[in-house]
Amino acid sequence: MTKKKIAIQDTYGERFRHCWGCGSDNESGLHLKSYPSEDGASCVAEIIPDAKYTGGVPQNLFGGMIAMLFDCHGTASAAYFKHKDKGLDLTEDTVIGRFITARLEINFKKPTPMAETVRIIAKPLEIGDRKVIVDMKMYAKEELRAEAKMVAVAVKDNM
Repeated sequence: MTKKKIAIQDTYGERFRHCWGCGSDNESGLHLKSYPSEDGASCVAEIIPDAKYTGGVPQNLFGGMIAMLFDCHGTASAAYFKHKDKGLDLTEDTVIGRFITARLEINFKKPTPMAETVRIIAKPLEIGDRKVIVDMKMYAKEELRAEAKMVAVAVKDNM
C-alpha cells in the first residue's frame, strides 16, 4: 500500500496559512508545497515558475523569487525536521509547529531557466530546541542553480 504524500504546508495551523508563497488559504498565492522524502532525511518542493517571474535577464527566474522559494521551502522543512526529531509522524491530522526565517544565505550558481521544473531539496544540518539550520539546493534541468543555508526559529505562542 502506497503511503499518501502530505504537504507540510497543509499541516499549518489556521493562522499560518496566509503566506503568499506557500499559504493554502492565500487565493492569489503560489501555493508552494513541500514534501518529506520517503526516508524523512530530506524535503522536496517542485514548481514550474510562471513567465511573469522572469528577471532582468529574460527567460531566467529573478533572484527575489528564488529567495522566496528557499524561504517558504526552508521554513516548512525546518518544521518537519523538528517534528520528526520529536519522534512524531506527519499525518493528515498533524498541526505542525511553525517556523520563520532568522537568516537566509543564498549562493547563486547559474541562471535558473523559465518553463522548467525547479526542484529544491532541503536537509537538516542542526536541530536545536527552537532553531533548525537547513541546507538547500535548487536544481533545474538536473543542474545546480542555487544553494542556500537557513537558520529557522520556532514561532512563539505569543507571536
